[in-house]
Amino acid sequence: MARVTVEDCLENVDSRFTLVHLAVRRVLQLRHGAPLMQENVKGNKEVVLALREIAAGTINLDNIRTIEEPLPVEAETALPEAETERAEIQEIMQEATSYDASIEYEASDQFIAEEQPPDDTQED
Repeated sequence: MARVTVEDCLENVDSRFTLVHLAVRRVLQLRHGAPLMQENVKGNKEVVLALREIAAGTINLDNIRTIEEPLPVEAETALPEAETERAEIQEIMQEATSYDASIEYEASDQFIAEEQPPDDTQED
């Protein structure tokens, strides 16, 4: 097969709408490391590979969900030591990234106080 055409794919799929959804799902599977159903001799991209597999009949609506379904990843139980280290690191990061604007205001208040004339309006 020199070129993959929509007509080649429509022989195995009932509509263009279904073809698009089937191809997109297969492309996403290929990008996440699903095994190839046909050999990629020309170094084609995932879209072309997906369309070739659909045109050949190796990918269809019946088997698309069973091919390389992602398995749920079990959360690892963290050790208490790792949790305390993580909490310490987060506390250090919060202190390092916190910004205290009062430092700037204190310096500007001193500067303003030095420039103002003394208050001579005291009544005797």
